[in-house]
This record gives sequence, structure tokens and C-alpha cells, in this order.
Amino acid sequence: MLFQHTSDFELFKRNLNQIPKGTFILADKGYQGIYAMYPNSLLPLKAKRCCKLDPELKVYNQEINKRRIGIEHVFGSLKTFKILAERYRNRGKRLALRFSLIAGIYNMELNKK
Repeated sequence: MLFQHTSDFELFKRNLNQIPKGTFILADKGYQGIYAMYPNSLLPLKAKRCCKLDPELKVYNQEINKRRIGIEHVFGSLKTFKILAERYRNRGKRLALRFSLIAGIYNMELNKK
């Protein structure tokens, strides 16, 4: 399976039972193996070395990416705080607290706009 990090795969596997039935997951190309575990996964398709994607498949990829772009912008903003950009090296117990504080700051900034 092609996951961005082993921890991403483990985190997904551990929390798979918390995903409501019938929910679709939108993922990026780094999660190609996710479909085997969760059939309701929607991923952009990769072109092969020898051939390009058909125009219909490019439209499919664009539709998925249109729906994912908002989340990618949030991740980009959260990376300002380095909690997502680098390996977290502090106590695991405090990760959720720190992440919640950062998410609160981000939400407060959103409300100002």
C-alpha cells in the first residue's frame, strides 16, 4: 500500500470503525491502497508511465480535487504552526490538546474574515 507515512496507515486502520457506514472518503494520490480497506474511497487516478489519462478520467480527478481543495487549504494554514509540517516530538498525551488549541486559533481567524 502506498501511504504517505506508516503512521497515517496505522491511524486510519485504528479508526476505521469510527467512520459511519456509507461515508465517502476523499484522499490524495498518496493513499492508493486505501480502497482495499474501505471501498467508499475516492482517489484521483494516477497516469501510467506509458500512457496519459483519458479526458473523462481527468474530469473525474478534477471533480475529486475540487472537493478536496478546501481541506488542503486548512492543512496549509495549520502547517504555519509546524504541528503538521514536522514530526511531533513531544509527549503524545498533549498532542490532542495542542492540536485543539491550534484549531481554535484557526477557527477564530476564520470568524474574523
